Amino acid sequence: MKRIILLTIMTFGLVANAQEVKSLTLKEAINYALENKADAKKAKLQVENSEYQIQEVRSRALPQITANGNLTYNPVIQTTVIDGAGFGQPGTIIQAAFGQPWISTAGVSLTQALFDQSVFTGLKAAKSTREFYQINEQLTEEQVIERVANNYYQVFVQRQKLTVIDSTYKNTTKVKDIIKGQFDNGLAKKIDLDRILVKLSNINTMRQQVLNAVQIQENALKFYMGMPIETQIEIPQKEFEVSLQSLTEVPNTASRTEFLLLKKQEELLIFQKKSIEAGYYPTLSLTAGYNYIGQGPKMPIGAKPIDGVYWSDFSAIGLNLRVPIFTGFSTRSKVRQADVNLRTIKANLDDTKLSLDLAFANAKTQIDNSLITIQSQKENAQLAKEVLDNTRNNYVQGLAPLTDLLDAENSLTEAQNNYTTALLDYKLAEIQLIKSKGELKSLLNN
Repeated sequence: MKRIILLTIMTFGLVANAQEVKSLTLKEAINYALENKADAKKAKLQVENSEYQIQEVRSRALPQITANGNLTYNPVIQTTVIDGAGFGQPGTIIQAAFGQPWISTAGVSLTQALFDQSVFTGLKAAKSTREFYQINEQLTEEQVIERVANNYYQVFVQRQKLTVIDSTYKNTTKVKDIIKGQFDNGLAKKIDLDRILVKLSNINTMRQQVLNAVQIQENALKFYMGMPIETQIEIPQKEFEVSLQSLTEVPNTASRTEFLLLKKQEELLIFQKKSIEAGYYPTLSLTAGYNYIGQGPKMPIGAKPIDGVYWSDFSAIGLNLRVPIFTGFSTRSKVRQADVNLRTIKANLDDTKLSLDLAFANAKTQIDNSLITIQSQKENAQLAKEVLDNTRNNYVQGLAPLTDLLDAENSLTEAQNNYTTALLDYKLAEIQLIKSKGELKSLLNN
């Protein structure tokens, strides 16, 4: 019975650990990131929040209605000294108490802005605010795409290096078997066998290091995708093909998302300056109120005239005009600060344009160099393989020492890794070139 229970537990454990490997193309990785990465989600939330910010600005142009209530108890009523002549008693002073111990008031008040330049400016800026967050969402998505694409290809390279090491280990094992057979038959020295065993041990160590690098790089990719770290992924071989890019077309910097975002920010700063300048303008508002008041020696709530409590209503409608005359140069200082902010963003625009042009030029140069390096390393790897095959045959026939064979293996491994690295350099430069054209979302169509 214990054995059955143990086997059942082991079976469930194996099932739990046997996770399905997810094949992941670049397009799938990007789409997953855009749906799940926190940065993309937060950018969408900012767009949603901008609508509420716009509604807040619009509310300032709408009537403001409030209800109010008040209950006051006056333990000691203030007396007022008046001339008795008004009451037919010249030459006397009368002390009169005005009011009642209990007063209760309830009413509704309304305020409507009729002219407020800052409100009008805020309404004009509302559309730009929405557009700013929409452009920011687009920029965030492009940043997510760039990070995912870069890490995607880096994972591929690490896995390719692992494949190279596995191939080297397999070939070296074959050589070890040959030397072992020769040693057993007295045709090889023990030092040759020891050297090949050391070589295998070193390859194993290197493989473990690369395996660790693969895991770390995959975890980074999953992080940038917003994917659970425990998910097992696989990248198809076809995802790392070299495709020629157009290098003659010069991108329009003014259409880049980074530049558009700064331009929209400049537009918002202009509105901000106008809103501050509105402090020089007068404001006009309409006010209205209707109230009901109860007064008497008892608490008015629920009381009637028979209790000595009397209720009456009153209302008022008015216009409030506010004309700023002198604010201690506060408004002028704020306007000048807004001017500085505008000049700063203009400098940022010039610097951003220069930076984007530089990125395109560097990507173009890197593409050209990488294509040359890829062709050179591809030929070099093929030549290193031929050298290794010939050296191995010569070693088996006793025409070459073991040192030459080990050197040939090292040269092939290095050439294959150099070729893979050249491919990575090309793909990373390709991403930067696509980015400089403002076409990162085209990766979703691959």
